[in-house]
Amino acid sequence: MRVYVPLTLSGLAEAHKNGELGPGPLDAYAVTPALREWYVSDDIEELEYAALSRAAQASLRQLAGHPEVARRRVVVAVDVPDGAAVADPDRGLDQSALGEVRVAGPVPLSKAAAVHVDAADAEADITAAAAALGAADQGDDDAQFTVDGAEDHDLMWFGVQEIPQLFG
Repeated sequence: MRVYVPLTLSGLAEAHKNGELGPGPLDAYAVTPALREWYVSDDIEELEYAALSRAAQASLRQLAGHPEVARRRVVVAVDVPDGAAVADPDRGLDQSALGEVRVAGPVPLSKAAAVHVDAADAEADITAAAAALGAADQGDDDAQFTVDGAEDHDLMWFGVQEIPQLFG
């Protein structure tokens, strides 16, 4: 099963140093039944992109909580055994939890399929979006517009062997 783990660049550097994502439990995103129902598509690539996008939103939330880290969203695509990632059944239909899963333990970085990271030219918009997140959560439409602007930037794909170059 492919899961998408939201991180920051400093979190990715730590995972690279330790050789694993963890310790568990890890919050991640995947193609869950609720995500399938919400997205209304049978195209697995579209569904995986939706899960990746949800993870990118979670990465933005991590950035908002840590103003000292580089303002670039990071998502690691990891393959875990079926059943290793579990959705909370009590939150299955909660709009804010679509695609959300939990992986119980640490995951070796060797199980990563790819890393997705914002380009450097996205930093200004990501910085603004992270700063506006609290106000957007409180219903401020202008702040939500700023947060939505982060989604105008597609995350770039990197091979696992390129991880050291991302923070080096």
